[in-house]
Amino acid sequence: MEHLPVFLNLGDRDAVVVGGTAAAAAKARLVLAAGGRVRLIAVDLDAAFDEIHGHIRFIHLARPFRAGDAQGATVLFAATGQDGEDRIAVQAARAAGVPANAVDRPALSDFIMPAIVDRGAVTVAISSAGTAPVLARAIRRRIEALLPARLDALARFAARFRGNVGRVVADGPARRRLWEQVFEGPVGDAVLRGDEREAHAGMMALLNARSSASFPANDAGGGSVALVGAGPGDPDLLTLKALHRLERADVIVHDRLVAPAILERARRDARRIDVGKLPGSQAMNQTAINELLVALARQGLRVVRLKGGDPFIFGRGGEELDHLRRHAIPVEAIPGITAAAGCAAAARLPLTQRGLASAVTFVTGHHAGLGSETGGLDWSALAQSGATLVVYMGRANAPAIATALIDGGLDPATPLAVVENGTRPDQRILAGRLDTLAEIVAAETIDGPALIVIGAVAALADTDALNDILAAAQRAAG
Repeated sequence: MEHLPVFLNLGDRDAVVVGGTAAAAAKARLVLAAGGRVRLIAVDLDAAFDEIHGHIRFIHLARPFRAGDAQGATVLFAATGQDGEDRIAVQAARAAGVPANAVDRPALSDFIMPAIVDRGAVTVAISSAGTAPVLARAIRRRIEALLPARLDALARFAARFRGNVGRVVADGPARRRLWEQVFEGPVGDAVLRGDEREAHAGMMALLNARSSASFPANDAGGGSVALVGAGPGDPDLLTLKALHRLERADVIVHDRLVAPAILERARRDARRIDVGKLPGSQAMNQTAINELLVALARQGLRVVRLKGGDPFIFGRGGEELDHLRRHAIPVEAIPGITAAAGCAAAARLPLTQRGLASAVTFVTGHHAGLGSETGGLDWSALAQSGATLVVYMGRANAPAIATALIDGGLDPATPLAVVENGTRPDQRILAGRLDTLAEIVAAETIDGPALIVIGAVAALADTDALNDILAAAQRAAG
């Protein structure tokens, strides 16, 4: 963040507005709407002031700005439309210890004004750090279209019951879940459609159920686990259900390959536990992860087990699911876009293509070249299958994989693509042929997660390196 977002209490406090422009009028209206007092300093006024000129908390001083005018104010807005005059007002404000905003001049301002979605008690502020105000306004329009018109009524309804809820449900996850049940269930629906009587009855029923002897106040048994696929890295590829679970999670147990940008989509106060496995080592073994998930759920917490790609494709999601079921922990699985699909799309590479490949096979390559420990893979059969071969976790054993496939009968000139950090801003697509796989991996510094795609379709990838190798392979193929 380039600016700290805050909501300033202007109730019965003074804000100085300098300038008689339409922009100055807009700032004056915002201050009045927030309960503040406006002290306007300008010789001439735009017609935009007509609707607020008689407001009880509006004072107009029809003269030029003076250095002492900033004294005692909470904030100052400079909106004369003249750079020199705005600069004088900002400097005077700073000398008086008052934060100042110069309209449309972020470099001159101590703070900037966001685009605002106003739903009464619910306010949404959007900022582009002053770089693109039009973009911020476009985002505001989209949010306004999503938010119900009676959102203010829902917030005020909840405020009336805060004390009752505090007496019935202990602070923590249980109370948070109750409020989510209110806002996302029949009670909230009733408020939004204007039926406060039904909403009140529904709220009392919820509170009575929570206060009964049969319902524990701390709701300690209410924990659950969601196995969530984070996709290959681009946060925009999260499913809506995955995003919803991240927003509600009390704890997020995540792998190393989960991109930071995805974790930023989670609830800000959610606890985050990194159990990621590093190449050649383990931060936490699978048994310990399984036990951690059970322990967290038994504390009454909503747990998201966040995995790169899809939990059930080389993600050990099945092992975790089985362990949670055996311990009677409520669990759900939310699929994610697996690395093969995401990276292939990022490389503009179809995994199947009429006339080139009618099947695709996903394999893991981290055991290749380790004697008999090949994960049960028959590399000769894979070489003869004619399917596109997608190798997960194959970077370290790339030479052994190429050798096994060539020995199994696959043409050494078969095109391939190595996709590193697929779908992320720093993705790379390295093209070559099967007999150059070892050279590609050795020559290029590949630090991020990488996927190897082998087969005729790899020649269709949009590549940004080693294109000469691919061109040579295509010429050799005829």
